Amino acid sequence: MTESIQRTEAPSRSKAQLMAIVVAAVIAVVGIGLWVFQSTAGFVNTNMRNLDSWGLYIIGFMWFVGLSAGGLIVSSAPKVFGVKGFGPISKVAVWASICCTVLAVAFVVVDLGGPLRVWHLFAYANMTSPLMWDIVVLSVYLIVSIVYLWATLRVEAGKGSPKALRVLAAIALVAAVMVHTVTAWIFGLLQAHELWYTALLGPWFVSSALVSGLALVLVIVIALRKAGYLELGQEYVSKMAMFLGIFTAVDLYFFACDLLTSGFPGASGAEVVSLLAAGPLAPFFWSEVIVGVFTLLVAFVPRLRTTPFAAAAAALSILAILCKRIQLLVGGFQIPNIDYATVSTGPALTEAGSGLASMAPALVYVPAPLELGVVAGVLALGVLLLLLGLRILPLRPDVERH
Repeated sequence: MTESIQRTEAPSRSKAQLMAIVVAAVIAVVGIGLWVFQSTAGFVNTNMRNLDSWGLYIIGFMWFVGLSAGGLIVSSAPKVFGVKGFGPISKVAVWASICCTVLAVAFVVVDLGGPLRVWHLFAYANMTSPLMWDIVVLSVYLIVSIVYLWATLRVEAGKGSPKALRVLAAIALVAAVMVHTVTAWIFGLLQAHELWYTALLGPWFVSSALVSGLALVLVIVIALRKAGYLELGQEYVSKMAMFLGIFTAVDLYFFACDLLTSGFPGASGAEVVSLLAAGPLAPFFWSEVIVGVFTLLVAFVPRLRTTPFAAAAAALSILAILCKRIQLLVGGFQIPNIDYATVSTGPALTEAGSGLASMAPALVYVPAPLELGVVAGVLALGVLLLLLGLRILPLRPDVERH
């Protein structure tokens, strides 16, 4: 009886997976079409302008660079320090990291405006620019992630050296920290933007990357366990929830330090604190704080450390870090440091997407429908890559071995 149930459930799961792959592929193709239209018709169809030259695409880039951290850290850190980690989910975590890195690169390509711009980026590279530093580190990071997954599969098959894998894990861990630090420098070295110019931005990016990256791995693990792809004990979910709480506490600590320094009486950053706590960015700020408190409760109250609460805390933490990225990028353009004869803000900047802009008239930037469509296509590409990897690559853990 049990065998017959399992035989009927497996094709059902396979059919659902195939349907999800087809839907993701269709949305990705539509997104590519919108990107082609944007490349030919011009960025005038977006809501990005000279005063706010970065928008939803760079927000997505920052977000997915952070999300990519979780897989490598969950897999590589225990190997580097010789402690018991999350062996059964290691391969899935690394593949999720690779998918997120690909999406981060995709957002850079989309924001550049076209494939030819990517060629110009390397043909006329300015190696004194933090932008080029980030491109180089991100490329190395992606290559290291792929090689690390390949080496992990070889070691599990008995064909590779565990010592070499440990060295590669150390390289992957350093690369994960460096890619987020260099990304932070792109913003932190720009003195003209009040919200970005802080030495804390590097540690802040790394801490928030730990939160969102681990949260993504936790969501994927819970979903795959429910689907029958992974057979893991509750102790793995509980342990990951506790680490998520620790990373969240560190991230909130860095945030509090930055706000206290900026908003202290007599400091020059009072306008920044007001913008976040009581200004147009307040919904994003308080959403992040409330989610952080909820995550801490789930992590450190044993009765709440259950699968449903852990899944909710992880999913909300991913969105909370998205709120942080929105605060950072939009807030950096929200406060002009240079006086203009006339400064236009809100929908007055552009007629494109005025319907969306009217929803947040106090913000200097709100994405246009075209931008939302392109981002949906990129997200669908990530889902497609993740599902194809789970279906084709040997990522299912050997429970007996671990």
